[in-house]
Amino acid sequence: MPLDADVVRLAKGPNLATVVTLMPDGQPQALLTWIDTDGENLLVNTEPSRQRSKNIARDPRVTVLIHSADNPFDWAEVRGTATGTIDGDQARAHIDELSRRYVGTDYAAPIGPDGRIVFVIAPLKVNTPNLLASR
Repeated sequence: MPLDADVVRLAKGPNLATVVTLMPDGQPQALLTWIDTDGENLLVNTEPSRQRSKNIARDPRVTVLIHSADNPFDWAEVRGTATGTIDGDQARAHIDELSRRYVGTDYAAPIGPDGRIVFVIAPLKVNTPNLLASR
């Protein structure tokens, strides 16, 4: 399923997303994060040692809710599956790109010994309030 224009617009802007994964016992875990897209998939950058990464490695089902920074009624929900990863220098360059979008500088927080990883989330269902039609 392709991403629609609302999802791409929100994912390319400085908007936060809530990424929901499943803990080993089935309990949902929801975390705010920076978000991106390649136009076809959502991209979630994190560290391999974090709980979110462990959850996705065990169960690739993910829900992402992107919130507009400007309008609380402008959002998009994407339910999908992690179908791939990007790591190494590409993942490091990606976190710097995201950091420049969100805070204006390269990523300054310490990065763990395992580096960064980008999860590629293929959409299965997209929900939006379709606000573009009313603007």
